[in-house]
Amino acid sequence: MAYTVKELARLSGVSVRTLHYYEEVGLLFPERLPNGYRVFSKEDAARLQQILLYRDAGMALVDIKAVLDDASFDVRAALHEHLQRLEKRLEQTEAMMRSVERTLDALEKGIDMNDKERFEGMKRLAVEENERLYGEEIRAAYGGDVVDASNEKVLAMDERQWNSAEELGEAILDVLVEAVRTGDARGKEARKLCAMHERWLKMYWPDGAYTREAHAALAEGYVSDERFRAYYDARVEGGALFLRDALRAYCAQ
Repeated sequence: MAYTVKELARLSGVSVRTLHYYEEVGLLFPERLPNGYRVFSKEDAARLQQILLYRDAGMALVDIKAVLDDASFDVRAALHEHLQRLEKRLEQTEAMMRSVERTLDALEKGIDMNDKERFEGMKRLAVEENERLYGEEIRAAYGGDVVDASNEKVLAMDERQWNSAEELGEAILDVLVEAVRTGDARGKEARKLCAMHERWLKMYWPDGAYTREAHAALAEGYVSDERFRAYYDARVEGGALFLRDALRAYCAQ
């Protein structure tokens, strides 16, 4: 069985442009007919499925290529692994849906939720909102397993841990204002800011996931992503750029 580029795009749900790009970077190898048209084989379609599965898991294309080109690559094991990941994600989504439904029911019927229910609902709403706003980017940057583990860590927080993380996050913004006023991204206030930011990240990131390299890479996003830039700049003008520069210096130590 063979597919034209349009047929494979329709079958897989990806764009023709994406298929062309996968060919350019050496992920797909369609046959070229004498008239120049691309023809994808059944094996190409199966390989595309693997590419899309690993993209959904948050892997970079260069890593996907290395995996698929490995002669020892086990397709069956990869599918089982991805199925387990999807089942885990589905469990989290269903739990979030139940929490949101209970919250809506309480609001619409005027029923007061107890503190435990309200707190659990608040955590799940926060995780859901973070996934909605940043899920695609952070999964591509850090991998689906890391993001899922981070979500689990947040959902496992007790109220004291949650409040401590929230209070530290607010304190970071206050120190950012003072640090920006010094104008010194390597100064004492800047180092204090960065140390607080490191502690804050470790509250959310899975145990062992923190590295200075990952921290510095995250800091770049505070400038390149308009959403993060607006968040920090809303507290103090130039806040995002200052934080990025301070973290660059801190993480290079």
